[in-house]
Amino acid sequence: MNTDLAATEIPDFMTTLTEAVRKRSDCPSASAVVLALLQAEKAAKQQRIAYPLESLLGNWQLWFTAPRKAHLQNGKALGKGLYLPQIAPAQISFFNQEQLSISNQIQFGSLLFKLTGSAKYVGKKNLLAFDFTQMQISLFGRTIYHGKFPIKTRITNFYEQPIAKLPFFAFFLVTEDFIAARGRGGGIAIWVRN
Repeated sequence: MNTDLAATEIPDFMTTLTEAVRKRSDCPSASAVVLALLQAEKAAKQQRIAYPLESLLGNWQLWFTAPRKAHLQNGKALGKGLYLPQIAPAQISFFNQEQLSISNQIQFGSLLFKLTGSAKYVGKKNLLAFDFTQMQISLFGRTIYHGKFPIKTRITNFYEQPIAKLPFFAFFLVTEDFIAARGRGGGIAIWVRN
């Protein structure tokens, strides 16, 4: 990819990703989206773009994901991806009131499973680390459980821990309409703004 593109020229990967998040029918193939994501990730590393925290704040619906094995080899994408079915929408939210927080939820019909916790953002590297501390289960809009997330998965002294020891997302593309990141486990995903 040529990094000396004119500011007005839109890279091919942006066209593919924009079409992927705007269309439900006649959308780009999963393999084309995986390739576009990997190209966007490579471009972000080369250009060293830093995204401000404010651009991540809000509610985002998980739209597309690819497993940890997705990577570029000789300009070709290896690894498969898939559009998420909207019968079980998953959403991630970032909000900054007194401190940065994260919420991750999935809904199956009338059953809602939600995790919330603390987050911290390293803007120079576009890394958002998190620690889920609370869990909520609701059925037909009524909370049937709300309490601490299981102790064995909790992180002690979250704010003092180095990012490398925490679960995190490394954001490599942030627009007004969608965000893309690779998780610590290696998977990549696109979320669209709700």
